Amino acid sequence: MQAVSRLRGFWPGMTVRSNSNRSSDRLLYWLLVPVFVVSILPIVRLGFEGVMVGGVPSFDYFRDVLGNGSTWQATGNSLYTAGIGTIISLLIGGSFAFLVALTDVRAKAALVFCFMIPMMIPPQITALSWVQLTGPSSALLNALGLAPAMGSPQPLYSAEGIALLLGIQHSSIVFLTLRANLRMLPSEQIEAARLAGARGGRLWWQIILPLTSPGLIAGTAMAFVTALGNFGITAMLGIPANYATLPTLIYQKLAGFGPSVLGEVSVLAILIGAIAICGVALHHRLLSKRDYRLMGMVGRPLDIRLGARRPMIEGILWTVLVAILVVPLLALIATSLVPAFGVKLNFDNYSFEAFREVLFVQPSTARAFQNSFMLSVGAAVTLVLVCLPLAYVMVRRPSRLTKLINLLVEVPYALPGVVLAIACILLFIRIPLLDVSLYGTLGIIFIAYLARFLVIALRPVMNSFSQLDPALEEAAQACGAGLGRRLRDILLPLAAPSAAAGALLVFLTAFNELTVSALLWASGNETLGVLIFNLDDSGDTVLASAVAVMVVLVVIALMSCFQLASRRLPKGVVPWQT
Repeated sequence: MQAVSRLRGFWPGMTVRSNSNRSSDRLLYWLLVPVFVVSILPIVRLGFEGVMVGGVPSFDYFRDVLGNGSTWQATGNSLYTAGIGTIISLLIGGSFAFLVALTDVRAKAALVFCFMIPMMIPPQITALSWVQLTGPSSALLNALGLAPAMGSPQPLYSAEGIALLLGIQHSSIVFLTLRANLRMLPSEQIEAARLAGARGGRLWWQIILPLTSPGLIAGTAMAFVTALGNFGITAMLGIPANYATLPTLIYQKLAGFGPSVLGEVSVLAILIGAIAICGVALHHRLLSKRDYRLMGMVGRPLDIRLGARRPMIEGILWTVLVAILVVPLLALIATSLVPAFGVKLNFDNYSFEAFREVLFVQPSTARAFQNSFMLSVGAAVTLVLVCLPLAYVMVRRPSRLTKLINLLVEVPYALPGVVLAIACILLFIRIPLLDVSLYGTLGIIFIAYLARFLVIALRPVMNSFSQLDPALEEAAQACGAGLGRRLRDILLPLAAPSAAAGALLVFLTAFNELTVSALLWASGNETLGVLIFNLDDSGDTVLASAVAVMVVLVVIALMSCFQLASRRLPKGVVPWQT
C-alpha cells in the first residue's frame, strides 16, 4: 500500500481516477445495450401488446380475458397448487436445512449433494418419473407385484398430485436459502440463550427461528414464484386431468392459434407476472419489518449434539432422499427397460431397445441433444463474456445506474418462464426495420436463455469481485495500465473460477429447460425438455423414459464434476458446497 501511495504521488490521483471513471462509464454504457435488449425490451413489448388492439390503445383484451371464467379458474388452480407446493417445500427443505446446518449429522456433503439433485433435474422428468412410479401401469410396481388394479385412476393426475411434485421439486430452493442463513448464525448467541435457560423448543422458537426468518421468508417467496410459473409438472399432470393452470392455459391458447391469441396470452402473461411480483413484494415487505442483527463470529455455526437420536434422524433423512429421488428414478429406469408400456418387467423381457431407438434410430433425439448442447454452451459462454466486465463495473463503480441494472437483470428470472417466452415471441416475431422473424428458430430460444439466466452467471462473478482487494488493481492503474489491460491481466484471471462456476450453473439449468422453450420451439429446433414432453404427450412413454434416464445421468455427472472442482473455487460459488 505504501508503494501505491508513492505512485499516486507521482501520478496525480484525480487524473488517474478520472480516466478510469471515463473508461468504466463507456464500458457500462456499451454493456447496458445488450442487457436492455434481452432483459427489459421484451417485457416492455409484452405490456404494449396487452393494451393495443389493431394499433389503437384499448383494454379490449383485458376485458375479454379477465371476463372469462376459465381465466379465474386457472388462476385459482395456480394459486392453490403453488401455495400447497410451497408449504411442502417449506416443510421438506426447512427440515433438511435445520438438521444439516445445525446438528452433528454425518455425511453432510453427501446429504446436501443428493438433496440438490431434484432441483437440477428438469420438472418434466420429475413428473414423468413419479407417474411411472404410481398408477396401475408402473413397471416397477408391476415387477414387485404392488401395482394397483388395472383401470385404477392415476393419483398424481390431480391438484394435490401437482402440488406434491411442485413441493418436492422446489424444496431445494428453500433448503439453499435457509441453509445459507443458518450457517451465519454465531454460536455465541445461542450459547448465551442456553445459559439464560432457553432449551429445546423455546430455543428454536424464540432464538433460532427469528434470526433465520429472512432466509426462511426468501426461500418461501422464491419457491412460490417458481412453482407459479412451473410448466413441466403442471402440463404433464394437469393436462391429462383437464386441470388448467395459468402456464398450461397460455400453452393451450397458443396451440389453438386465432387472430387475437397474442393479445390474449399477453394479458394472461401479465396476470401471472403480476401475481409473481406481488409475491416478491410481499417478501420484501415482510423482510422490511424484521431487523435481527447478528453479533459474534460469523462462520462458527451452531453444532447441536443429537446424541442417541443421531442414527434415527440420519435414517429419516436418507429415507426421505431415497423416497423423493432414488425410488422415482428406479421407476423411470424400469419403464425404459420394458418392451412396451404397461408390460410387467422381469429378467426375461427387459430390453435396451428404447435406448437403441432414441440413440440410433430417432433423428429427433440427436437433434435435441445437439440443440440443447449448443444453446446451453452458447448461453454460458456469451453470458460469461458479458458478465465479467459488467460485474466489474457494478462492483467497482456503484451508482444509481448500476443499482438499476442490478434490479433489471432480476426481472426475467423472477418472472415465470412462460411470461418471458410470450414477451420474446411478441418482440422477435417480426423485427422492425430488418423485416426478419426469429420465431420458431433457435435464435429466439437463445435470446430467451440469455435473458433468463443472466442473473445466474452474474451473481458469482459479482461475489468474486467484491472479495478482491482493490489494492492490486490500484497499483496497476498507478503504473499506467488502462482498464482493458487491468481487466485482461489482473482481474479476469482472478475472477475466472467464479465465472466458470456461473457458466456451469447456466449450462446445467439451460440444458434441460422446458418452461421457456415449450412456447418457442418449432419442428427441427426442439430441445431435450421439449422432446421428452412431446414423446410422453404422444404416448411414447418408454422412449420418453429412456431419454429422461440419459438426461439424469448427464446432470449427475456434471454435478459430480462440479463437486470435485468445488475445492478450488471461492467459497459460496457452488450452491451445494459444504
